[in-house]
Amino acid sequence: MNTSTQHSFSSVLSINPYKETYFSGISSFITETTSPKFSKDQFVISYISTKEFINAQIAISKNIPEEDLFDAISNKAYDELALDQAVEYKIRYIESFDTLDEENRYFHVFIVDPLDITNTFIKIVEKVKYIDVIIPSPLLIKSLYTKELIDSNGVHCFIYIQENDAFLTIYGNKEFVYTKSLKYSLVEMHERFCELYGERIEYNEFIRFFSKENLKETTSDYKEFFIRLYKELFANINDILTYAKRAFDIEKFEHVYIGAQLPTVTKLYEMLEVELNIKSSEFEFDYGFETENEYVDQLHALMHIYTTLPKDEIYECNFTDYRRPPKFIKRESGKLIILIFASFALAFAYPITYWILTYAQTLQEDLLKQEYKEIHNIKITREATIKNRKADKEKSLKLLAKEKTEYSEKKNTLMKIHEVKVDYPMKAKLLTMFTKNLNKYGVKIEEAKYTEDNKTKILTFYLVANNDRKITQLVEYLTKIYEGKYKFILEEIVFDEKTNKYFSELKVRIL
Repeated sequence: MNTSTQHSFSSVLSINPYKETYFSGISSFITETTSPKFSKDQFVISYISTKEFINAQIAISKNIPEEDLFDAISNKAYDELALDQAVEYKIRYIESFDTLDEENRYFHVFIVDPLDITNTFIKIVEKVKYIDVIIPSPLLIKSLYTKELIDSNGVHCFIYIQENDAFLTIYGNKEFVYTKSLKYSLVEMHERFCELYGERIEYNEFIRFFSKENLKETTSDYKEFFIRLYKELFANINDILTYAKRAFDIEKFEHVYIGAQLPTVTKLYEMLEVELNIKSSEFEFDYGFETENEYVDQLHALMHIYTTLPKDEIYECNFTDYRRPPKFIKRESGKLIILIFASFALAFAYPITYWILTYAQTLQEDLLKQEYKEIHNIKITREATIKNRKADKEKSLKLLAKEKTEYSEKKNTLMKIHEVKVDYPMKAKLLTMFTKNLNKYGVKIEEAKYTEDNKTKILTFYLVANNDRKITQLVEYLTKIYEGKYKFILEEIVFDEKTNKYFSELKVRIL
């Protein structure tokens, strides 16, 4: 899209395809609409979430000519990212110039399964017919720098929480660096909150508290568990920022912006600044739009900003399959109709010219018939070739399935061998070490369990004692002597009147 293209449209329609929300913009006025309709004078823009695309940085030799660049990037993406060769992925890319490598060019590559685009936008296209731009959501942030809503250089981090996705995006010196989907969308946060709270609450109730309640002032039972939920989110963000520092040689982050699809009373950026010790602000900017006093999703606002910018100041990374046809006079059918009308006009005005054109049309028809025969023969040959390729593909898929099964069996065997050789001695050593401490305080073990999830190793002891004080003293002692090596979690101590004993579950997280 370029400036000249923009000026041919009288309005802009931005679309959130996951919630099916629409905002229409005319000049500087934006308003939400629930019943969008197709209009040939309306420019339509939407985005795909970070969950739906693969993002990677790929190096390509500077010796590759520009006309072969797409093929080179595609081939390297399939090889380096181990993409399924049976799927013809849609691949787009933007070049990164922040490198001193004299031999290679670097590209941020975005890869999408075409079926995902079809499934995401099938209902949308039924309403609006065409979509001019479908862009990865993190690339919309470039507009903040182009419009000078953020005018400082350095490295900035943007976190945005939506109903079905949450993403973290890093920009350095006003250019895209990295993005990652977070497992903390509103839906996922609701599920995690219910786990922490120990009781399932309605999603609408969760959203009400998330949006309307202030954690500093509320006395709700939810407060403690929301704080724990946010701390988990911030810990995940901190881990990603730590990785990004190493991977992209980032010295420090100048600023972090965090926001959500819904307006929130709680200042998430204040909590985040305390946790990360990085200056933080809310992901909300003054775009200069006029609204009907309604909250505008930041991505909707960024999409409208995107459409106002010239081609050389935005990222062009368009995944749309729903382009509008060219103007009538530029279509082949349009050219033919115009030619026919011109022929008739000339025929009535100049009879001789009419007969000449008739002869020319007849000659053209003969040529087209001959061309049709040639193309038809090519079609038959290609259909036969495609049929053979499909048969070969089926054989390859069957062979691949067999190889995957064998690989899975061998992998499981190796994992079992590893568990016997590595995990069992480690568990025995831990049990021996902690049993000495348990005996010292007269606490017994009813049962011990070892679990491992997402690189987190937890050893769980089910403790029994005659006195609850023994258990608490034990935990205080363990916490003191093993600080930095293990994290001890003791949630409650239960007294059993039948046995006159105290029971508790002690979790030991190996750091």
